[in-house]
Amino acid sequence: MRSTTLLALLALVLLYLVSGALVFQALEQPHEQQAQRKLEEVRESFLKGHPCVGDQDLELFIKDVADALGGGANPDINSTSHSNYSAWDLGSAFFFSGTIITTIGYGNVALRTDAGRLFCIFYALVGIPLFGILLAGVGDRLGSSLRRGIGHIEAIFLKWHVPPGLVRILSAVLFLLIGCLLFVLTPTFVFCYVEDWSKLEAIYFVIVTLTTVGFGDYVAGANPNQKSAAYQPLVWFWILLGLAYFASVLTTIGNWLRVVSRRTRAEMGGFTAQAASWTGTVTARVTQRGGPTEPPPPEKERPLLPPPPCSEQSAGRPPSPALPEKAEPPSSPTASALDYPSENLAFIDESSDTQSERGCALPRAPRGRRRPPNPSRKPERPRRPGRPRDKDGPV
Repeated sequence: MRSTTLLALLALVLLYLVSGALVFQALEQPHEQQAQRKLEEVRESFLKGHPCVGDQDLELFIKDVADALGGGANPDINSTSHSNYSAWDLGSAFFFSGTIITTIGYGNVALRTDAGRLFCIFYALVGIPLFGILLAGVGDRLGSSLRRGIGHIEAIFLKWHVPPGLVRILSAVLFLLIGCLLFVLTPTFVFCYVEDWSKLEAIYFVIVTLTTVGFGDYVAGANPNQKSAAYQPLVWFWILLGLAYFASVLTTIGNWLRVVSRRTRAEMGGFTAQAASWTGTVTARVTQRGGPTEPPPPEKERPLLPPPPCSEQSAGRPPSPALPEKAEPPSSPTASALDYPSENLAFIDESSDTQSERGCALPRAPRGRRRPPNPSRKPERPRRPGRPRDKDGPV
C-alpha cells in the first residue's frame, strides 16, 4: 500500500472515530448526568429516612457494594432464594473460557485472584491462535456449503435465461440473507424468549457478540433464573458458527475489493499506454507535416537503403524493381486517420500499431528482393576447379 493511500485511510478512520465520539457523547452524556442526579436523590432520601446512618458510613457501604458487583456478585441473589447459584459453575466457566479465546471478553465476570490472572495470560496466548485456525476451517466449510446451496439456485435462474450479471447479484444477496436469517434473526427471537429481552436488546447483544465487541451489559445466561447447565455452551457454539460466517463474508468482500483494485489498475495502465501511444503518433504526424525544408529523420535513413541497387546499376543490372517501391510513401495513408479529433483511444492505438508495421515493412521489402541478384557471390564459384591443378603438379 502506498504512503498516500495509507495516510488517506488513516485520516478517514480518525474522522470516523471523531464523528462516532461526537454522536455517542450527544446521546449518552445526558443519560449519565440524569443517572448521577438520581443517585444523589436516592442517597439524600435514604439519609433523611435513616438519620442514624452517617454520611461516611453510607459512602463506604456504596463502595463495598460496587466492589462486590465488580467481583461477580449479583444483587438479585440472596442466601435463601438462590443458595446453589454460582457464576463459576462448569457451564459458566466454559462460557468464560470461550469468551477469552474468541477475544470477546464481556467483562461481566472478571478474574480477581493473582493465580487466575497469571493462568489467563498463558491460556489466551495459546487459545487465541488455536481458535483462529479452527475459525478459518469452519468458515471455509460453512462458506462452501452455503455456496453449493446457492449454486443450485443459480442453475435454476440460468435455466430461466436470467442474465449472468443479475444471477451473480442475486446469489450474493441470497448468501447474505441466508446467513443473517440463520445467525442473526433466529438467535434474536431465541434470546427474546429465553432471556426475556426486547427485540432491540436481543439484536444488540447478537451484533455486539458477533463483532467481538462484547460490552458485557447484556450476556446470555447471566440471569440467575437460568438453571440449564448446557445453555451457555450452546450459546458458545452459536458464537463459533456466527463468527465463521462473518469471517467468510469479510473474506469474500476482501477478495472482491482486491479484484476491483486489480481491474482498475489494469484499466488505468491501459489508458496511460493508449494516451502515450496517441501522443507519440500525434507528435510524429506533426513533425512530418512541419515543412519540406527540414527533412525528417525517416527521410535521412532512406538514402542509406539503396546502396545495393547502385552496385547493380554499375554492373549493368536493370534496377526496375526498385523504382515502383520508392513511389509508396508510408505517411500518406496515415495522415488522414488522425485528422479527426473525436477519435477514441483504442482506435488511435490500433491505427498507430498498423502504421508502425507498415512503416517498418516498406523499407525492409526491397532488401529481400535485392539480395538474390548480388553479383559479388558469382565470381567466387570458379575457384573450385583450382583443386585438380594441385594434384597434377606433383605428378
